[in-house]
Amino acid sequence: MKLSELKSVLDKIETVEFTLPNGSLVPQYFHVTEVGQIDKRFIDCGGMLRKEAVINFQLYTADDFDHRLSVQKLKSIIELSEKALGLEDFEIEVEYQSDTIGKYALEFNNSRFSLVSTQTACLAKDQCGIPERPAIQRSTAQNACAPGSGCC
Repeated sequence: MKLSELKSVLDKIETVEFTLPNGSLVPQYFHVTEVGQIDKRFIDCGGMLRKEAVINFQLYTADDFDHRLSVQKLKSIIELSEKALGLEDFEIEVEYQSDTIGKYALEFNNSRFSLVSTQTACLAKDQCGIPERPAIQRSTAQNACAPGSGCC
């Protein structure tokens, strides 16, 4: 979801709620503690120079159980961030604390925002020798595996 899409959704909803990839809700007393733009310059394993930019939101929960972030307050945080930082209309990445700081993509489903798990990937598979994984053929017989099938 891009920043413009988030702002459009905020114009249509009454409460701000987030679900985690496992379906549970981020506690209602969460805070948005950071909004920013992260610019990343890097070289992939194939030697290609790359640039990425995302809008970053950090969600945080504390022990102030009566706190609720209103739609209007979130809109004002975004507006201030746009003015102060000159944010562009990039995809949103959300940070949320789990075992470590998790980074999630953002979607809107029904009446809630969903934190969507992201994955790492090799950006230069053709350059660094990572072979494509063959499809695994599994036997339907319990504990059976045909030689050469790739299942063992």
